[in-house]
Amino acid sequence: MTHETYTNPVLNADWSDPDVIRVGDDFYLTASSFGRVPGLPLLHSRDLVNWTLIGHALQRLEPATEFRTPRHDCGVWAPALRYHDERFWIFWGDPDQGIFQINAPEIRGPWTRPHLLKEGKGLIDPCPLWDDDSDEAYLVHAWAKSRAGIKNRLTGHRMHPDGTTLLDDGKVIVDADLIPGWFTLEGPKVHQHDGWYWIFAPAGGVETGWQGAFRSRGFFGPYEEKVVLAQGDTDTNGPHQGAWVRTPSGEDWFLHFQQRGAYGRLVHLQPMRWDEEGWPVMGDNGAPVAVHRKPDLPPQPPAAPATDDDFPGGRYGRQWQWTANPQDGWATHHSGDGLRLSCARTSDAHDLRKLPNLLTQRLPGTPVAVEVELRLHSEELGARAGLAVLGDAYSWIGLERGADGRVMFVHRFAEPVAMGAPPTPFGQWGSERDAGEPCLAPEGRVRLRIEIGTGARCRFFYDVGDGPRPTGQVFAATPWRWVGALLGLFALAPVGTGHAGAATFTRFRISSL
Repeated sequence: MTHETYTNPVLNADWSDPDVIRVGDDFYLTASSFGRVPGLPLLHSRDLVNWTLIGHALQRLEPATEFRTPRHDCGVWAPALRYHDERFWIFWGDPDQGIFQINAPEIRGPWTRPHLLKEGKGLIDPCPLWDDDSDEAYLVHAWAKSRAGIKNRLTGHRMHPDGTTLLDDGKVIVDADLIPGWFTLEGPKVHQHDGWYWIFAPAGGVETGWQGAFRSRGFFGPYEEKVVLAQGDTDTNGPHQGAWVRTPSGEDWFLHFQQRGAYGRLVHLQPMRWDEEGWPVMGDNGAPVAVHRKPDLPPQPPAAPATDDDFPGGRYGRQWQWTANPQDGWATHHSGDGLRLSCARTSDAHDLRKLPNLLTQRLPGTPVAVEVELRLHSEELGARAGLAVLGDAYSWIGLERGADGRVMFVHRFAEPVAMGAPPTPFGQWGSERDAGEPCLAPEGRVRLRIEIGTGARCRFFYDVGDGPRPTGQVFAATPWRWVGALLGLFALAPVGTGHAGAATFTRFRISSL
């Protein structure tokens, strides 16, 4: 009998630090969302291969004043998703604030307001466990050296079963400084299986690391360890940090990420079994698989998180996130199709990385063409709107109303931010510069196209009514520190008074190259 196969990655975009659970016949996934809003994406699958985005669990980042402006690498780090007592639970660490928890009776909500379970700097990657054999509950978390001054260890707590308080000061239950060759131990997920407490946790860094498994007869240890997934001779670098799930028929599977530069952290699916000594074996005897038979689950039609958008009634789809907590009036609902963005007044018009009103979605991990139609309605001199590829460096194409009142097509870019560097002849490091020759857009509208090839190399095109034309040089997209590059739509205007008008985006499309 032949079995259908799947090819990794099963999610070919930046769904960072995935955690997955099964409830009945349904699988649910959440991932890090860092400083983007809404946060904590919720994905659904019936076969672990085909996934759709069904919503978000976190509508605003808190405290709201901290996230009025972009904090791209902060916010929601490495969440844990669990189902207990007929409720869904998500725990995550904010490296600057502490460990938060939310819960809901259904995956689509309503979710509770974030509850700060443990306050402190550098508390990351929390995961709860409600003990199968007792009324005890536990929590394990890791540490971020950038905030706490320590890393490479896991701390365990007893937790009140209602998930609201921790019952002790915590104890280091795994100190990887004592394990030869191990460093940057983080991302723990705790389970019970076969009479053992298990902690699945990665080490070795996001690009070069491996997946470890730890087991102990008691939650607080002592634990023994084993490397259960590593790159080996494969092309899958740093395979680690993710979720063990079991299908209704008893098959075991492990989902993890692979760091791929500007594309961020892509999600892979590995078969998993248990060896004669009771240890998990992932992939092909501990090495990642590229192609494998599908899980023993009912066949499902091909599916992936949505990318295209017609913006019906001015509303944007679930795939879009703002770069900070949104404010009323950024996007206006109306009777037709198209995204109508207000030209928000800002003193940061020279640097898109500082804009909170930038609407983004993930960069696909395969070669694609991104297209959108844009019309600039604003009469404000200096108003502009466009389509950007955004990271530590960025480039954008769009429209701007010039000093003479005419609407011009423009192409701009900014180099990576150099911390502490002196000003350049063009202004502060990272300030925008022209990347192509401006040209007149006589009707105030343009069709924009970005072709993103291998290595996230971007080529830009525009059409102001006389056919598509290339513009500028090839731009190699760059990631943020922990976040893949983003596609973004924006509208802005210089500082001033009164409403500055708007821009409308229509027919956003992403197609394979």
